[in-house]
Amino acid sequence: MKLHEELLRPVPFRSPQQEAILNLLRIGDQLENRLERLFREHGLTLSRFNLLRNLVLAERPLACGEMGERMLQVVPAITSLVDHLEQQGLVQRERSTDDRRVVRVHITDKGKRLTEETMKPLEELEQRLLSKLKPAEVQTLIGLLDKTRVSIATHHPA
Repeated sequence: MKLHEELLRPVPFRSPQQEAILNLLRIGDQLENRLERLFREHGLTLSRFNLLRNLVLAERPLACGEMGERMLQVVPAITSLVDHLEQQGLVQRERSTDDRRVVRVHITDKGKRLTEETMKPLEELEQRLLSKLKPAEVQTLIGLLDKTRVSIATHHPA
């Protein structure tokens, strides 16, 4: 089904670019809703899971600035995100021994377990969401999305 039909628009879009942008917005909204639902089942949000996953992948404690650079979405308050995860016992803060102004965050064993428990249902969801695409089409999609992301970042930095 074409997007203009899904949105019950009587006429198509003004340009292919407009249709592409609106498709990306619609898909982004649908993906975020499905992901948030999945993460909610595990007591997390997309941002909290993303932060935990980054700590697992880094294999070392990270400063708040480093975490901000690794996030999928722009998160204005990394500190508040860390506060919530710390209250849940999923991360801990550590002051740097070299520079007391630097606070690094490390993931606890509980945080690692929760992240790993969440990965299997996440990977299953990812497979289901793109199940209509052949592997070559997924690779083409990745290439087009990479190109689009770079184009947007180059012409309109965040």
